[in-house]
Amino acid sequence: MSEGPNFRITAMVVASALFMQNFDSTVVATALPSMARGLRVNPIHLSSAITAYVVALTVFIPISGWVADRFGAKRVFMAAIAVFTTASALCALSSGLAELVAARILQGTGGAMMVPVGRLLLLRRVRRDELLTATTWLTMPALIGPLLGPPVGGLITDAISWQAVFWINIPVGAIGMLLIHRFIEPTEAQCPPAPDIAGMALVGTALAALMAGLETAGRGLIPPAVTAAVVGLGVGVGILAVRHCRRVANPVVDFGLLAIPTFRVTTVAGSMFRAGAGAIPFLVPLTLQLGFGVSASRSGMITLAGTLGSLCMRSMTRFALRWFSVRAVLLISTLGLASTMGVSSTFSPGWPLAAVFAVLLFGGLSRSLGFASMGALTYADIPQARLSAATSLSGAAQQLPRAIGIAVTAGTMQVTMLLAGRQSPTRLDFTAAFIAGACLVLGSLPLFAALPADAGAGISEDKRRRKTAPGDERESPSPSLASAKGGRG
Repeated sequence: MSEGPNFRITAMVVASALFMQNFDSTVVATALPSMARGLRVNPIHLSSAITAYVVALTVFIPISGWVADRFGAKRVFMAAIAVFTTASALCALSSGLAELVAARILQGTGGAMMVPVGRLLLLRRVRRDELLTATTWLTMPALIGPLLGPPVGGLITDAISWQAVFWINIPVGAIGMLLIHRFIEPTEAQCPPAPDIAGMALVGTALAALMAGLETAGRGLIPPAVTAAVVGLGVGVGILAVRHCRRVANPVVDFGLLAIPTFRVTTVAGSMFRAGAGAIPFLVPLTLQLGFGVSASRSGMITLAGTLGSLCMRSMTRFALRWFSVRAVLLISTLGLASTMGVSSTFSPGWPLAAVFAVLLFGGLSRSLGFASMGALTYADIPQARLSAATSLSGAAQQLPRAIGIAVTAGTMQVTMLLAGRQSPTRLDFTAAFIAGACLVLGSLPLFAALPADAGAGISEDKRRRKTAPGDERESPSPSLASAKGGRG
């Protein structure tokens, strides 16, 4: 188990790779019009390039834990970066829609292995009292990447070309592999049980159908009946998948992990929190550009307020968990994010842009506080032997909410436009969408409130209180305030 600087080097290397994946998942959307002109296709048809990536990402995440155990986490992590980087080059070299979609599927496959395996590689090297620091590093790419993607993607596309959006991954991936080879210790391959082929097929089909349906819902890309049928297929196969995974000895997805209270709450309630949070990067640029009439670059700069809030998260989360229980911090962050979306529903051209910036800054801080606390709590009670299964299930649970949040808010806008007989969205449509997003976030409140007061005690290292146990050369996990109140250390 790594200590001190080695642990932080591992965290930085893993975070860099995760940033590349999270950045790429959103940067493409900004370049779609230019890509459509270059490939001479309808821009609407290029939505399949985004959907293909997300579907591949979600489908292959559940098997990442088994692959990491079988071949070694370091080896798989490096291979995943190589696949992702190679696929990025193929995307840039694509001359038609079919080639681009195929390259995006390959890219999503690499990203699916890169995210949970990188998380696993880091989590296996930290003590309980280092969980907060570790998950903070893992949370930052997920927060900053999607927010930087749209404005940076627009600037790169305008200044160079849409191909440059993919070319930038080449040097980043190459440097990442060199750093992993140099600084991260090899991990031994294990002999896990034979993979659950039937479970993989059921889970993959269910996730692919759900993601395909949710990614097209409310966007007018295919008939609503087809979208409903695809979602229904996903739900039906998903039920079969859950039943199958509960009956076999070594399932591809270990739903038994949901019996662990902290993991269950952060997975279920966290999904609702993430769904509402995932709608913000979708709604804010539309509100600013269509509602305020500001330029894309200017709206991108205002959207960066959320990123600034994220950057303040590390010290504030550590401070909050020293003085409040994890449950209290999650409740505060949930109410803060829901309030931000509620206030955002009142945005109008009369609002000063500085005030909009301040609201989004607070929202980014609340969102970051929740993500970091949930990230640490998710793995607080997971045994080492089940970390692979936990990262796979948690990784899949983090992908679906983003699509759900966008689908719900986009669908809400379409319903209000249909009822009013409008062809273009107005302020009332954006208001309804933000309120729908706030309701998603508030849906997590009862589950967070039901957490024990001492849930996650000891995940935040308090250097003022830590002690060294006799005969133990490592620093013992500090009690934190939650454990001082009676929780376990």
